[in-house]
Amino acid sequence: MIGSAVGGSQLLPVTPALGVATAVLLAAATAAAGWGRLGYGRAVLRAGLRALLQLAAVSAVIAWVVRSLPLSLLFVLLMFAVAVRTAGRRMTAGPEWPWAALPIAAGVVPSLVLLVVSGLLPLKGITLIPVAGILIGGALTATSLSGRRALDELAQRRGEVEAALSLGFPDRDARLEICRTAAATSLVPALDQTRTVGLVTLPGAFVGLLLGGASPVVAGAVQLFVLVALLAVESVAVLVVLELVGRGLVVRGAEHGRQVR
Repeated sequence: MIGSAVGGSQLLPVTPALGVATAVLLAAATAAAGWGRLGYGRAVLRAGLRALLQLAAVSAVIAWVVRSLPLSLLFVLLMFAVAVRTAGRRMTAGPEWPWAALPIAAGVVPSLVLLVVSGLLPLKGITLIPVAGILIGGALTATSLSGRRALDELAQRRGEVEAALSLGFPDRDARLEICRTAAATSLVPALDQTRTVGLVTLPGAFVGLLLGGASPVVAGAVQLFVLVALLAVESVAVLVVLELVGRGLVVRGAEHGRQVR
């Protein structure tokens, strides 16, 4: 993990200076996000404070949870439930938001099962929780982005959807013809991260393994697996989201256009 001691050193020593630096950065982020009528200053501040509380709570219980497999599985289920709620509400303000469980589960569950069955992922909390968290986080991002972009595109190009219907396209095909390309752009962040790994960024898994004493080869192999797994999980999530939107199971809620904060 980042911050693990290696030869008596740490990546970021936990001292009062770290707290001060974090507070200054959060203040700067809040000011920047609220400048020029971006309108996200308060959202950034709330997100930072929420992260502080959540990490404090997780730090207090994680060492206890990972000792028990049933508790670890419950913790993974909690992460999944929060991801579904977050992604679903990002997609729509309507009652259809629980459908977000399908695209998130479609990519994450088979990946975890494959890892466990193949023996690559020990069925222990200390390994299951972080790997599941990485995959669920990627699926959450892909689901929320693709859902919002698909529904935004359908709302903005409603006339084109109606034109396709008038030409004899089935409802599903008419919707997908309009929103597919916009939804697919939600894969761009994962693609950019994979393309530039090692050149622009050194991701957390790679750095954490190096700090924990692993060889660069082992750290690189594990990070490659994580990146490829994320690409698979997010691609599946986008496909399922498109199918839900195309079939009209997820639609724009009554609060169309409202910014989620």
